[in-house]
Amino acid sequence: MEQDIESPVTIHQPKLPKQAREDLPKNINKECAKRKIQRYVRKDGKCNVHHGNVRETYRYLTDIFTTLVDLKWRFNLLIFVMVYTVTWLFFGMIWWLIAYMRGDMDHIGDSTWTPCVSNLNGFVSAFLFSIETETTIGYGYRVITDKCPEGIILLLVQSVLGSIVNAFMVGCMFVKISQPKKRAETLVFSTNAVISMRDGKLCLMFRVGDLRNSHIVEASIRAKLIKSKQTKEGEFIPLNQTDINVGYYTGDDRLFLVSPLIISHEINQQSPFWEISKAQLPKEELEIVVILEGMVEATGMTCQARSSYITSEILWGYRFTPVLTLEDGFYEVDYNSFHETYETNTPVYSAKELAEMASRAELPLTWSVSSKLDQHAELETEEEEKNQEDQNERNGDVANLENESKV
Repeated sequence: MEQDIESPVTIHQPKLPKQAREDLPKNINKECAKRKIQRYVRKDGKCNVHHGNVRETYRYLTDIFTTLVDLKWRFNLLIFVMVYTVTWLFFGMIWWLIAYMRGDMDHIGDSTWTPCVSNLNGFVSAFLFSIETETTIGYGYRVITDKCPEGIILLLVQSVLGSIVNAFMVGCMFVKISQPKKRAETLVFSTNAVISMRDGKLCLMFRVGDLRNSHIVEASIRAKLIKSKQTKEGEFIPLNQTDINVGYYTGDDRLFLVSPLIISHEINQQSPFWEISKAQLPKEELEIVVILEGMVEATGMTCQARSSYITSEILWGYRFTPVLTLEDGFYEVDYNSFHETYETNTPVYSAKELAEMASRAELPLTWSVSSKLDQHAELETEEEEKNQEDQNERNGDVANLENESKV
């Protein structure tokens, strides 16, 4: 027997223009507010920024070499093939025109006639001769004769221009192949950043590592906070960049990246996270961009790897699992645990609140000492006043006795 199966029905809302989306009811806007934060730099290091309405496009042509290097491989290969094909066709057409204007086409097979190029009997043969000339193949079947001065000049021009084209295109392909972008693929960042206590201070930490045995020379690390802000004058600055100190003044930002390292940022008064607590962190719309730079040991070229962390990728109260172990005569790195973290006891308060609580915990001690000193001073003054009154009373009694005796 056939049974009716109820399938869930999904209702797709129609796409609305931007102005209509802004005028949606508040309950729908609250649901849209739960959307993901738009990244400034993606996890793979690529910047999520597109340049539009660039009117001065001629600037790309003034730096044509860099423009070709920055193109994608499919366009680069297409331009590579097109440049050689166009030059071969262009000079092949000129060789055919010279032969045609000299009348070599009318004396094909005539042994008494000296052509400009031997065995050139059409455009196809002229195109093949152009390829042989520019690529210096020289099969020996088609040869230029000494009775054609215009052909000699064209041979010189094509040889020089062919060398320039070869140098330009081969150089462009070599630079594109040897770009250190692929070297950055083996520089890894931890999936999450963590906030926990280290040496009694609240710190923001993330981990970096190098998968290759060849090291990055002069490696250095930087971090920036990407967050919109509004100045005191009311100016709104979107995606404002603020430096995050990861050891610039102490030299800890210069890394010896042989094994994975944990980069630490102390949250102090100069830190942009000074007033952020665990409860407030998920409400912040911020992004931390980390940049690792250094020279590739094999080629000496500068390499840069980037990654980013949004608020949902910052774990409060966690630490990274150790990955380095001592084996028999060497250290072994377990990259299976590179991204793993474990929970640890961490205050939920901000660094500012922790500093205020620590200062309040010290204040009663100072108050007790000062109060005791004040109490001792008051007691001494009270004792001195009492002694003075007693002395005055004794002096008065003695004076009265003397008066009575005289009477």
